[in-house]
Amino acid sequence: MGLSSRHMERVSGLGVGPLAAGTVGLLILLKVIQRLRHKQSVQDKVVVITGASSGLGKECARVFHAAGARLILCGRDQKRLQEVVEELGNKNSTYTPCTVTFDLSNTSVVSSAAEEILKCHGHVDVLINNAGISYRGNIQSILPSMVDRRSGHIVVISSVQGKISIPYRSAYSASKHATQAYFDCLRAEVERLGLAVSVISPGYIRTNLSINAVTGDGSNYGVMDKTTARGSDPVDVARAVLKAVCHKQKDVVLAGLLPTAAIYLRTLWPALYFRLMASRAIKEHRVKEE
Repeated sequence: MGLSSRHMERVSGLGVGPLAAGTVGLLILLKVIQRLRHKQSVQDKVVVITGASSGLGKECARVFHAAGARLILCGRDQKRLQEVVEELGNKNSTYTPCTVTFDLSNTSVVSSAAEEILKCHGHVDVLINNAGISYRGNIQSILPSMVDRRSGHIVVISSVQGKISIPYRSAYSASKHATQAYFDCLRAEVERLGLAVSVISPGYIRTNLSINAVTGDGSNYGVMDKTTARGSDPVDVARAVLKAVCHKQKDVVLAGLLPTAAIYLRTLWPALYFRLMASRAIKEHRVKEE
């Protein structure tokens, strides 16, 4: 005897709840396993983070500290670095972060700073280049020790504007395209030596980057752009950096649908991409004139 439609509804109704609960439980379990794997991947590793006193660098410090890494935090302001250390010290951890204070824009001190970094734990496993300037000196000072050990991971925080060029962002976009090219070359050169290189290309991040930016006349911009205010949470980007290190991801784009589509459009249909960018430039020019 077949089941009536009413009986079928009851049976199916009884199955929806447990199925949904089971699915949610499975997703939570997978998330927990993923976090445990990430923690095991960087636990006890020596991780250097430049620009660690604020913004994304500070969030990376929190994320990697929670994963059990031995941190070396770098920045220009010793007081702010120490505040980060004290904040991290309030949480359960085996290691107290070291700090190295120096200005990356002052190339004459980079070598001595690298020596100080290496003195902390004798080597570096992961170098996260978060500071937006002078990454070459930092790389060249730390790289030889990684090559000697045939082990190491270099991460650079670039931008989606290293993939596509946006009108009225020529200098910034050019610098990020150069960053992308530099680390693409470096990756090919050091892979045979057992070293990994990851380029992280986020869209806008809710940090003080635009506030601290310098205008054409050398004065501080001092305003948070609307696009920056609507940007990604630095915590999410920091977690993506941790994932990239754990899985040795070579190239990671963290952007919304439109920027991601623009990257593909630039490759697959460049004529349309250029037309859209020209149209955007006209609109922005009109807004500026108003």
